[in-house]
Amino acid sequence: MNKLYVIVPLILTLAFGGIYLSHRKDAAVKKAEAAQVAARAAEAEAAKKAEAERQAKADADKRAAERLAEEKRKEEEKAARWAAAGKQIADDTAAYQTQAEKNLAEARALEAKLSALRAEKDRAAQAGFDAALAVEAARVQKRSAELEIQRLVEMTARKAGTTLGGVSATP
Repeated sequence: MNKLYVIVPLILTLAFGGIYLSHRKDAAVKKAEAAQVAARAAEAEAAKKAEAERQAKADADKRAAERLAEEKRKEEEKAARWAAAGKQIADDTAAYQTQAEKNLAEARALEAKLSALRAEKDRAAQAGFDAALAVEAARVQKRSAELEIQRLVEMTARKAGTTLGGVSATP
């Protein structure tokens, strides 16, 4: 019996070893197949990722090109507006220069006319002053003449001996 105790476990161990090895080979094959499937999935994922990156790069390049085109268009519009504004300023400046020259000529003409009118006013004022002076001188002469007439009338009346008290000096 002693042999039986050794032989049965040995047979069972050999049977277990055979089953274990066959399952191990199957597991290795399944593991290799799973690794291949995973590798194919990784390859597909990498291809998908590469395609997505390529597409993203293409989109980025397209957006960059559009952005550059937009910036170029905006820069051209800005340059056109700048040129138009410069032309408008130059035209306005020329028009204002012409208007200023015309206004300056008109101002000079008006200044000359004003000077002539001031001189005429001064002459008229001087003539008025001279006339007033002549009138005042005539009044003074008239008054002097009236006083002289009164004096003569009084002297004549004294010589004649009578006074004509109510005689007025002016006729």
